[in-house]
Amino acid sequence: MADPAECTIKVMCRFRPLNSSEVTRGDKYIPKFQGDETVVIGGKPYVFDRVFQSNTTQEQVYNACAQKIVKDVLEGYNGTIFAYGQTSSGKTHTMEGNLHDTDAMGIIPRIVQDIFNYIYSMDENLEFHIKVSYFEIYLDKIRDLLDVSKTNLSVHEDKNRVPYVKGCTERFVCSPEEVMDTIDEGKSNRHVAVTNMNEHSSRSHSIFLINVKQENTQTEQKLSGKLYLVDLAGSEKVSKTGAEGAVLDEAKNINKSLSSLGNVISALAEGTAYIPYRDSKMTRILQDSLGGNCRTTIVICCSPSSYNEAETKSTLMFGQRAKTIKNTVTVNIELTAEQWKQKYEREKEKNKTLRNTVTWLENELNRWRNGESVPVEEQFDKEKAKEEVQALDNILNDKPASTPNVPGVRLTDVEKDKCEAELAKLYKQLDDKDEEINQQSQLAEKLKQQMLDQDELLASSRRDHENLQAELNRLQAENEASKDEVKEVLQALEELAVNYDQKSQEVEDKTKEFEAISEELNQKSSILSSLDSELQKLKEMSNHQKKRVTEMMSSLLKDLAEIGIAVGSNDIKQHEGGSGMIDEEFTVARLYISKMKSEVKTMVKRCKQLESTQSESNKKMDENEKELAACQLRISQHEAKIKSLTEYLQNVEQKKRQLEENVDSLNEELVKLSAQEKVHAMEKENEIQTANEVKEAVEKQIHSHREAHQKQISSLRDELDNKEKLITELQDLNQKIMLEQERLRVEHEKLKSTDQEKSRKLHELTVMQDRREQARQDLKGLEETVAKELQTLHNLRKLFVQDLATRVKKSAEMDSDDTGGSAAQKQKISFLENNLEQLTKVHKQLVRDNADLRCELPKLEKRLRATAERVKALESALKEAKENAARDRKRYQQEVDRIKEAVRAKNMARRGHSAQIAKPIRPGQQPVASPTHPNINRSGGGFYQNSQTVSIRGGGTGKPEKN
Repeated sequence: MADPAECTIKVMCRFRPLNSSEVTRGDKYIPKFQGDETVVIGGKPYVFDRVFQSNTTQEQVYNACAQKIVKDVLEGYNGTIFAYGQTSSGKTHTMEGNLHDTDAMGIIPRIVQDIFNYIYSMDENLEFHIKVSYFEIYLDKIRDLLDVSKTNLSVHEDKNRVPYVKGCTERFVCSPEEVMDTIDEGKSNRHVAVTNMNEHSSRSHSIFLINVKQENTQTEQKLSGKLYLVDLAGSEKVSKTGAEGAVLDEAKNINKSLSSLGNVISALAEGTAYIPYRDSKMTRILQDSLGGNCRTTIVICCSPSSYNEAETKSTLMFGQRAKTIKNTVTVNIELTAEQWKQKYEREKEKNKTLRNTVTWLENELNRWRNGESVPVEEQFDKEKAKEEVQALDNILNDKPASTPNVPGVRLTDVEKDKCEAELAKLYKQLDDKDEEINQQSQLAEKLKQQMLDQDELLASSRRDHENLQAELNRLQAENEASKDEVKEVLQALEELAVNYDQKSQEVEDKTKEFEAISEELNQKSSILSSLDSELQKLKEMSNHQKKRVTEMMSSLLKDLAEIGIAVGSNDIKQHEGGSGMIDEEFTVARLYISKMKSEVKTMVKRCKQLESTQSESNKKMDENEKELAACQLRISQHEAKIKSLTEYLQNVEQKKRQLEENVDSLNEELVKLSAQEKVHAMEKENEIQTANEVKEAVEKQIHSHREAHQKQISSLRDELDNKEKLITELQDLNQKIMLEQERLRVEHEKLKSTDQEKSRKLHELTVMQDRREQARQDLKGLEETVAKELQTLHNLRKLFVQDLATRVKKSAEMDSDDTGGSAAQKQKISFLENNLEQLTKVHKQLVRDNADLRCELPKLEKRLRATAERVKALESALKEAKENAARDRKRYQQEVDRIKEAVRAKNMARRGHSAQIAKPIRPGQQPVASPTHPNINRSGGGFYQNSQTVSIRGGGTGKPEKN
């Protein structure tokens, strides 16, 4: 390939006229044009490479947009033209127009005519091979428009990492008529639909690819160029187009792919590192057109209606962003052997100069490392080296390439085979040379990198030398000051030792005090544990008393219940001495009740005593807890003081070590400096008087500096002591405040817990008092009830005795008559009573079973209905599955038959015709071959000829030659 060059994407803007619906609606014509490059919308100017007004013809648009790209493609460049805009903005009209109308045809048919016109006017030694492809992106799937059976093609990359559509149909063409026939065939298979804004709305992005390869038969120079002609589907607002169903799904996919295109344009305009080409198949195919090796022209089509003002502004903003993108274009050329040789020689000379440069730099670096100073005239000069490399390039580029003028001769088959073998051998040599060139270029890059590293190393060594010199001067200047600081450091060490002894004595005193406090704390804790054990015993006693009270109350209640049962039953002995026994039982009951009253009173007294002892023990516990908290507070204060003292001692120890290290270092420096002074004194014996004067002056200056420095140090030391005292006081105060706060918080928690405990006890006492009152009232009522029941029982006893006496008399009289009948009646009555009881039991069981069944009946009905619905759903699903299986079987059979027919036709074509032969096009004359030529058959996406090759040569009569 040739050297790359940068070029920006050209953006053209075209406004269509108002259509009939916009005129009927009364929309305004909003664009205002300023010259041929600027349009104003809403007061904002938009500048493009060219702006076309509504009255611009198709020919004017083509001449401005596409005419130059035809020449570029035939010169070996890649080109792309695509139209962008909202739906019904005139994109398809701009790209295609009326394909067979001379005035209304768009860019694609005009560019086809122009390509062949250029070819016919070029050198006769050139031979062209042109092949075309036509496919669309529908619902984000690539569909071949020349073979509708290919519905989901994939995008791959070739060896140069250029994307291409794998498996799409490529047809070789040799005339504009064949290209137009291909376009008509593909256009008939493209998806269109009717919307509210367009009667023929494109529902897919169509891409028409023209691939041109040319070869110079004399120089064997080969060039290739690709031209992408893209008609994008328009962005849609569903509220305006009224899309529904499948059209709505198409609109969603169209807007999604156009959004991906906008993201790619924005990323390229902003210069981001990652470009999202893979978000859409359309951007993946156009990857080389956007920021790659391609001359690209974008035609943005806009609506002039005020109804579409927002969409028009968005389209114009898209065009402005796209205008900032830069492509790097190169000629797609296959170098000849002589050109590869020249390139190899040029790279070899470059490597030689770079090696010399690296050797020079290494020698210079070694001299610098050895301590030598390299003069300026012997140092490496970058500008001079660049000029030498540039001169060498110019000399190598100016060498004329050997272009042998070989006349066109006809070769035999043997000669052709030899030429092909020689050509293969040369290609192999070219590959070897290419590998060697790559290795040499990599070596050159490494040498360049080494040269840059050596430059950086030289610069860094120079900087280090300067820094070391400055550091040496600074050390000599600081030497005198360090002598005076040694004495001050020694004094500070003595003071620190004295302070250390004082602090250690304070620490010993504090530790003794801490041990005394800990012993007192142990005594208090032992007292607290004894009080806790005593409190536990009191609690156990109170629990025991409570258990006794509950047991007595339960036994009392049991006795009362037995008395009530005895009173309410009719088991009274029927004899005359019964009244005496009842009186005795009642007296026993009264005695028992009085005894229980006395027991209850004694229990109440015992409870009061226990409560008083418990309150006293609680008071003692509170006092002990307060004393314990005070002790803990004092302990925490002493612990904090001990901690602060230990930290201070550690800091003092660290300072002492640092000062000792400083003293050692300063002593070493003093020894060095004294040695240097001795050396200087021996060297300057001849200048003793001058040295003595200088010495006196220096000593006076040192003495004055020393006094000032001592005063400053003493003031700083006093200030430091004051600050340390203030800091210690503040730390102690802060510690006291924190401890007091902690103590108050603990007391608050204790008071809170005691308050809760007292409220709980108060609640328990109130509940217990209420229970006692209730028990007292129940007992009083029970006494009254027992008295009433005893009185009634006494009356009943009297009545019962009287009634019994009368009955005994009557039974004595009737005993003789009814002895036999009464026994039979009693048996019948007992039998009937037993049957009645059994029947009532059975009746109750039946009623219960009936109720259970009535509860279960709705659930069973619901289950039955759900089962029936499930059966119906399964039957319908089975029926649908059978129908789908039948349809699939039928479709599969049709596909199998179609494949068989295609294979049969292909086999017939192979038997009846030779292999596919590309039809070369030669400049200088119009082609004879056409789609209706009898010797040419179109089959299976490619053109096939009979065993006779058709070629067109200039200067002839236009008839085909037969070889």
